[in-house]
Amino acid sequence: MRTLAKRHYWLSLSIAALLLLSGACSRELPSQYFRMLAFGTIMELEVIGVDPQTAQKAHQALQHDFDLMHKAWHAWEPGPVGRINQYIREGKPLAAPPSVLPLLRLSRDLAEKSDHLFDPGIGKLIALWGFQSSELKPHAPPEKEAIEAILEQHPSIQDVHLDGMHITCDNPAVQLDFGAVGKGYGVDRAIERLKEMGIGNAIVNAGGDLRAIGSRAGNPWRIAIRDPDGGGIFALLSVTGDESVFTSGNYERNFSWGGKLYHHIIDPRTGYPAKDSASVTVIHSDAATADAAATALFVAGPKDWHRIAKQMGIKYVLLIDTEGRAYMNPAMRERLKLQKTPREIIISDPL
Repeated sequence: MRTLAKRHYWLSLSIAALLLLSGACSRELPSQYFRMLAFGTIMELEVIGVDPQTAQKAHQALQHDFDLMHKAWHAWEPGPVGRINQYIREGKPLAAPPSVLPLLRLSRDLAEKSDHLFDPGIGKLIALWGFQSSELKPHAPPEKEAIEAILEQHPSIQDVHLDGMHITCDNPAVQLDFGAVGKGYGVDRAIERLKEMGIGNAIVNAGGDLRAIGSRAGNPWRIAIRDPDGGGIFALLSVTGDESVFTSGNYERNFSWGGKLYHHIIDPRTGYPAKDSASVTVIHSDAATADAAATALFVAGPKDWHRIAKQMGIKYVLLIDTEGRAYMNPAMRERLKLQKTPREIIISDPL
């Protein structure tokens, strides 16, 4: 994990897809930096231009909120989502937990816009592959018959119905797993909390995925996009105002077996890890949409990412395929400062 001197050039990003690069802060606008643990990763907060007491209150508020969200949305530990999944298995209706209902509604909408390439209803497939585990260890991939047995039941979040505050589901093969959207939704809630506290210049980073508001002492937040082939820097971009940058990559959670790499981004159509994409980075105004879209476009791959991006309202996309080719729309190309020359650059029609 990269480290940080709090008031110097680098702002660390834990673990994965992105690396923040930022300019030095002035003495009039001090930078204050905090770390927390949630959603199975290191959460990082940097606030600019507020007194230490306000910054500390913001840190404490976000830690409290993240703890609640982590417990409420966890896919395999006891909690509200686990209780929903239990009732789905038993074919029983239940009152929707208030902590899950907004996320469920948002996820249904995002899944529909993505043609269900992003679909939190495939938790049984994710569990079958062994990715519902805090400690991922090498293991044999599931048998083809086990995958097909789940696919034949076509599990999808569209089978989960909301009637006011009540949830019903007519497909017992559905198991909710919000791993591809919960982190983004949590980042959105954190940014809203900061705004309510009067903080206008800050960044919340969740293990490499982030939303930034305002600026860093008058300078843009500088973001480095990871090269999926080797972990160096592929490109830089600048963010000001209010934007989210999220990446899905085959390097994030994976295991090797029999000389082959299996990653955690499961294609709902095949039941296997999605092919052809190595990483997808998207920019969007809200983190939840960016989070879900990064997954959906990864699954869509080089041939279909543009269509899905348009349906989801995404205006900036970078996709790097497993052969080292970079696909992007013109607006994204204008924002990127490439640090590595890809095998080929394919510029799409505008989004």
